[in-house]
Amino acid sequence: MSLAISIRPVTMEELEHQLAALSSLLSESVHSGASLGFLPPLSRSDAAAYWLSLRSDLRAGTRLLLGAYVDGCLVGSGQLALPRWPNARHRAEVQKLIVSSTLQGRGVGGALLAGLHQAARQRGRSLLLLNTRRGDSPESFYKALGYRVAGVIPGYSVGPSGQRMDNVTLYHELI
Repeated sequence: MSLAISIRPVTMEELEHQLAALSSLLSESVHSGASLGFLPPLSRSDAAAYWLSLRSDLRAGTRLLLGAYVDGCLVGSGQLALPRWPNARHRAEVQKLIVSSTLQGRGVGGALLAGLHQAARQRGRSLLLLNTRRGDSPESFYKALGYRVAGVIPGYSVGPSGQRMDNVTLYHELI
């Protein structure tokens, strides 16, 4: 059975209203092993502090936050970082694409990424970049959707027990 997935921006004004759902989503993903810049255990207050830290970028228009909703409930999110430098106005960075573990593999991530692509095009962006942990399922997900490897940085991040992990940088040209 296919899901009715709605993708829409989470504005700065809506951020606080969605704070509990966003924090829960981030905490769940980090505790499930996702590479999102955090290590478990991630407290709800630390997760909430992260989301609230986005307010100035959302206000300035240098970041876009999209939410994925099923039956009115937030089940995923993704971000575009939009550099304002004159030589970078053609590109954006996809960040923290998160889908609830209960709905992974059901099209939510693809719908979010399609929404981010559309938003990038609307803002005149034609080159998307992203980073993920090498060898994790997100790498395969992005490659299946047309992203190509730009390079690998060995030992870029550390895992919960201090082990160094490689990072892969991917890019996609919007046509």
